Amino acid sequence: QVRLVESGGGLVQAGGSLRLSCAASGRTFSTYRMAWFRQAPGKERAFVAQINWNSGITYYEDSVKGRCTISRDDAKNTVYLQMNSLKPEDTAVYYCAIGTRKSGFDYWGQGTQVTVSS
Repeated sequence: QVRLVESGGGLVQAGGSLRLSCAASGRTFSTYRMAWFRQAPGKERAFVAQINWNSGITYYEDSVKGRCTISRDDAKNTVYLQMNSLKPEDTAVYYCAIGTRKSGFDYWGQGTQVTVSS
């Protein structure tokens, strides 16, 4: 079992910044990729950003490109999401996910609330 613990959410005004963190722990595992998803009220969970662990290659959803940066700390098995120029439409519960196999995501965090006020 792999445990993911997210932190860093909160309430921020439009134009502000937040940095989310997600630490992975548990049994011995290989990290292939980690990612952030978000779920806004009344909407389905949606992809935000991903980082491939070995290569460092990153992917972003179009609406966050240029505003968000995903990064990792290998030693801490932690992934970060730096979010700048936040907009009210970024308001959502943000979930961290980890893929320990060659494809997909098999463990999820409990989520952290991000609220952006206008």
